[in-house]
Amino acid sequence: MRLQNAYFEKDNDATTGSKGDYIYRESDEAGNEIISVMFEMKNEGDETATKKKNEDFLRELDKDRAEKKCEYAVLVTLLEAENELYNAGIVDVSHKYPKMYVVRPQFFIPMITLLRNASMNSLKYKAELSLVRNQNIDITNFEDNVNKFKEGFAKNYDLASRKFKTAIEEIDKTIDRLQKTKDALLSSENSLRLANNKTEDLTIKRLTRGNPTMTAKFAELPDTDKTIYR
Repeated sequence: MRLQNAYFEKDNDATTGSKGDYIYRESDEAGNEIISVMFEMKNEGDETATKKKNEDFLRELDKDRAEKKCEYAVLVTLLEAENELYNAGIVDVSHKYPKMYVVRPQFFIPMITLLRNASMNSLKYKAELSLVRNQNIDITNFEDNVNKFKEGFAKNYDLASRKFKTAIEEIDKTIDRLQKTKDALLSSENSLRLANNKTEDLTIKRLTRGNPTMTAKFAELPDTDKTIYR
């Protein structure tokens, strides 16, 4: 099958540790990929296929497809020759591995044709998406700048909020200390008032009460002097 901007060749790149058998890729005039398929071929004569089932190769095929950035994966197999499921036609195993199919060799070309036709139907949307993406580079950069501003603002707000909370806590502590100081001063004022009252109530008579010597001395004072100490 000869198609413009398409190639079908053996996968010789084993830098990732494994490789598939063949890769089919096709792009449009603008370079947009139409389809890419990783193929794995298995038959009873393969040394690695001895007493193996088709399902034994699906995981490795999915890994190869992902590493080579292919959209689809297809196992072309002669294994399990008596299996009616595989003999019936194209088997979709995408419920186990995304976009993967198992076919007999006679469905090899029809499989490519089906996948290519499906991809051609979506090519229009892929091209439009690419165009929109290119046109929106400035918008994307603008959105990135807005997001960076939001992130920076959020960090600054969080920092200011924590500092504000700390300041409020310190104010509350200061108010509490001032209240305690106020309570202590009021208590001291009350004690001074009581002491002053006791001082004002102090007389010589009270001081000499029960002291015969001082009472006698006080009695010897002239009456004019006694009034001073009453």
